Amino acid sequence: MNKIVEVKDCFYTYEDGSQALKGVNFTINEGEKIALLGANGSGKSTMFLCLNGILKPQKGQILFNERPINYSKKDLLKLRSQVGIVFQEPDKQLFCSSVYQEISFGILNLGVDEETAKEIVENIIGELEITPFKNKPTHFLSGGQKKQVSIADVVVMSPRLIILDEPASALDPKHTEIVRNMIDNLSKKNMTVIVSTHDMNYALEWADRVIIFENGKVLAEGSPEDILSDEELIIKSNLLQPEVIKLFLRLCNEGVLDKSLSVPKTMDKLANYIIERNKI
Repeated sequence: MNKIVEVKDCFYTYEDGSQALKGVNFTINEGEKIALLGANGSGKSTMFLCLNGILKPQKGQILFNERPINYSKKDLLKLRSQVGIVFQEPDKQLFCSSVYQEISFGILNLGVDEETAKEIVENIIGELEITPFKNKPTHFLSGGQKKQVSIADVVVMSPRLIILDEPASALDPKHTEIVRNMIDNLSKKNMTVIVSTHDMNYALEWADRVIIFENGKVLAEGSPEDILSDEELIIKSNLLQPEVIKLFLRLCNEGVLDKSLSVPKTMDKLANYIIERNKI
């Protein structure tokens, strides 16, 4: 796999003296689905802002596409067209008067001609199920609709890496499903996707790899099955173990299932284990 991002020994301290990053190291490979996990205040959001060039580490280095990030105005504009962030609160991201103008703004700002931009924007609006409210003022949208538009803002520029900070935060079940389907579709297009989430069940089922942040450092990284099965690690990082893993481990400890079985990602997979055992 080709590395798209490499973070080397990064530190960041805010003006009030709070140290958000304390020597962070990790890599992201092209096409990966990464769940970035950790308690509030562990450094996840600060790391996202560094990856996009909004913040610059005071120490350490970030490489994008094997080149150190250059913080000139021209290079940052190019970086942000390739590394897009969808913020947790969409109101911090939306500023145009209508949905259509909002989604068009970024791609027109890249210098794409109006006719081509219009075609791309219309395609994105259709793909992301925004057509019914594309002409609405952005301030009249529901929270879920605002989230859809904020994702479209980024996707329309065809970034190589998209970062989503708590994409389902404060959404109802219907819009949570819509947003997660959008994320799945991005992954199917071989886009590299990083998602910050507190939903461990989703992280287990969706991610190729998880990275856990704790107190400004990477505490652990690996496959979701391995990392989220580690009860000691889960307790240390103030996270909750996915329900399917808790039930699986209990059934193994009770002798109902064999401990040699691979950790199931879904309840359907666990149910199949039980069905197969009862056939014996």
